[in-house]
Amino acid sequence: MNRPCADLKSTCARLALVLATYLAILTPAHAQRIENQVAVFAALDKVTARISKLEASLGETIKFGSLRVTPRVCYSRPPTEQPKTTSFVEVEETLLSGQEKRLFAGWMFAESPGLHAVEHPVFDLWLTECRQPAKPAPQAAIATPAKPGQPAVPGSAAPAAIPDEPVEPRRRVRR
Repeated sequence: MNRPCADLKSTCARLALVLATYLAILTPAHAQRIENQVAVFAALDKVTARISKLEASLGETIKFGSLRVTPRVCYSRPPTEQPKTTSFVEVEETLLSGQEKRLFAGWMFAESPGLHAVEHPVFDLWLTECRQPAKPAPQAAIATPAKPGQPAVPGSAAPAAIPDEPVEPRRRVRR
């Protein structure tokens, strides 16, 4: 008499395991977002064919020709995750009459510069990266340096030193 009840429990346990596995596969993993203090842009002057690198602290307005660029936030991901660098930017143009005209206010994505770049008859502007994280990365995510011949161990007892120099930015993969 216990046999049908045991079969039902076994079937329910299998079904629960399959459902949990299915949900784990379909649920996207959320990468940690890093807030940065500096947004880095590339700007093209179409008249001179010169590309300039512009760095602006959050809330600071920088000028490029007649454009005024103000980044509000700049987010990136840890180096262990897929790159995703985003910034909310406001771009205004100073007209010959001295008036300000809003050209762009929105999100820019470094991995897709053509998606939300500022295209102007004389200037183009796009986000390239974010720098200077506001908060240091959590200690568990930093790998300690290994002795020669041994792999680095993430989250071990001795915390790794965070370099004072900026880390080289990751290369973007264009597809």
